[in-house]
Amino acid sequence: MTKKERFEKVIDYFSKYHPIAETELKYDNPYQLLVSVILSAQCTDKRVNTITSALFRAFPQPEVMAIASSDEVFQYIKSISYPNNKAKHLVGMARMLVDEFKGVVPADVEELQKLPGVGRKTANVIASVVYNQPAMAVDTHVFRVSARLGLTTNSTTPLETEKQLMKYIPLDKVAVAHHWLILHGRYVCTARSPKCEECELKMFCKYFEKLQK
Repeated sequence: MTKKERFEKVIDYFSKYHPIAETELKYDNPYQLLVSVILSAQCTDKRVNTITSALFRAFPQPEVMAIASSDEVFQYIKSISYPNNKAKHLVGMARMLVDEFKGVVPADVEELQKLPGVGRKTANVIASVVYNQPAMAVDTHVFRVSARLGLTTNSTTPLETEKQLMKYIPLDKVAVAHHWLILHGRYVCTARSPKCEECELKMFCKYFEKLQK
């Protein structure tokens, strides 16, 4: 099976059985999603969702968070991973958003990465989810699932994985494909003890193929 054929089979499967795939983070506007994605680094979406409702009530707009101290923000996010750093990032992000972008979350991936706490993955998530751009955000799930399925080969970095995926996924499918891979990795192709017995992709999965030898 060629790599092109493998991509086609994976995309056909998800398109047929999981046509709608979306982020599990709860948000009402681009600013809230940006905050949530920053908080989700090395933390589960479920945990982030437990604290953001109170956080958003306290800081409903970037203009409000921009005049807060990191200590104030910390009180709302202290139950998640790396709260000190994330509190500083959120306040810095809000201030730059207000000062340089008039409070509007930018659509450009390069501009997004200027914001404190925003790396390429986070920038791609915003560009994809908010602005429906063909941006492939690579987190640990996407990195793992892509390699196991054989969609990527010898990739050692998220950027390499992103480039390999973008080579074969049609542009109009990139945004949803990002969520396909994340959700498959979160609930089926888990890091430990992947559920191969119930996975419908095993017939063209490199990882499963190796298990049979």
